[in-house]
Amino acid sequence: MSTVLTVVRRHGVLVLTVLLLAAAAVAFWQAGVARDKDNVGNHAVVDAPATTEVQSAVASALVRVFSYDYNNPGPTQQAADDLLDGKAREQYDLLFAALEEKAPGQQLVLTAQVQVAAVKELTGRSATLLVFLDQASQRATDKESAVSAAQLAVRATRTGDTWKVTGIEPL
Repeated sequence: MSTVLTVVRRHGVLVLTVLLLAAAAVAFWQAGVARDKDNVGNHAVVDAPATTEVQSAVASALVRVFSYDYNNPGPTQQAADDLLDGKAREQYDLLFAALEEKAPGQQLVLTAQVQVAAVKELTGRSATLLVFLDQASQRATDKESAVSAAQLAVRATRTGDTWKVTGIEPL
């Protein structure tokens, strides 16, 4: 009987060791597959300087593009020329065409402020961000002021050394 127990103990430990090694190999393989599928090329979390750069560039662009003074619309238009492209530029042109018609009569001033900008995905020359933006409006004609908040999904593309906003979707 003691020989049977000795054989079981000896082989049981061997079998258990083989099973544990196989389980560890499968776990490491699955972890590698998960990393490859979920985060291929996404540097939003692992590349802090690049993430900070795109965060700052997009936040600055949105502040410049969504701030407007009826007395001096040139800087806003210049910001749009420099910092918007694609669908974002098309949306801007539609929105601000109506604004430019009404703003002088209302003596309208808009001031944008990004509260938070978070990079969801950063791959090569493109980024997707979630942005919380406040826009204060003041009308001198009736001394009316208001603040509106927006949650935006923003897409940006790096062109040369500049990040350009290429898509803006309200959430």
